[in-house]
Amino acid sequence: MNSNRKPVAVVVGATSKWQSDGRNTKLVHGRVIDDSDMPVGIRWGVGGAIAQKFAQEGFFVVLTTRNSANAADLEKAIGDQGGESMIVELDLVSGDSISKAFAQIREQAGDPNVLVYNAGYLEGRDLPPEKELLEYMPLEIFETAQHITSRGPFLVAQEVLPAMRQRGEGSFLISNNPASLRGRKRYTGQSLYYPRVMMRTLAQVLTEEYSEHGVHVANVVIDGLIDSPGTRSLPAAQEQPEIIMNPVKIAEAFYYLHTQDKSCWTHELQLTPFPNKPAF
Repeated sequence: MNSNRKPVAVVVGATSKWQSDGRNTKLVHGRVIDDSDMPVGIRWGVGGAIAQKFAQEGFFVVLTTRNSANAADLEKAIGDQGGESMIVELDLVSGDSISKAFAQIREQAGDPNVLVYNAGYLEGRDLPPEKELLEYMPLEIFETAQHITSRGPFLVAQEVLPAMRQRGEGSFLISNNPASLRGRKRYTGQSLYYPRVMMRTLAQVLTEEYSEHGVHVANVVIDGLIDSPGTRSLPAAQEQPEIIMNPVKIAEAFYYLHTQDKSCWTHELQLTPFPNKPAF
């Protein structure tokens, strides 16, 4: 599909649980939200904004999602903007799905020049207050969190890093959150986030292993509430709109990381809205 042989950017998790029909949007608001009056850059959260940014910069963008229908409108939006993209279904819980997805990507698009790992999950958010402690956490919720935050990026790295190492260049960028900085108690209404510490650790290990081969690895801590159809109506967003993070600007940070000169790479970047104190 990449007939012009453009450089390839793969966004793992190109859609958002907070998009108009996302899982979290429907969980919190009980309905699908009309996003027709919202800027196209924010409709699919960080993943969608990153995909659009790299497409605008001349990349052929691969949109991965568990269900291709989730990314159909995003693919169309990229096309309307003059960009090129394709959708590949990928389930991070399945090793077979990961290997098949990247075989398809290599065949139809080419080896990735950039891999942005932006996968998210909401497991744990619907547990009631009396189930707040770890002793009540169902094993399947922990296993899903581990699949997304540790096993998934490990397997994805194995798929893309060999070609980047052989070329002597490439970027492996991870979208993370403040829970990756240290272990934190899970409060009612939150996902089971402390396994994200392993995601940050993996980024540190890959930095030590692959930087010398010309591969730029970075962990990006997105430290705040991201603007999207599902978050705009939240009480916190309504009361303090200045704390909302613009996903278009977050996407610019990811592109900046990819285009950094090798003499001064950033390996961890933390983005925090100005009214908030940075998490640590």
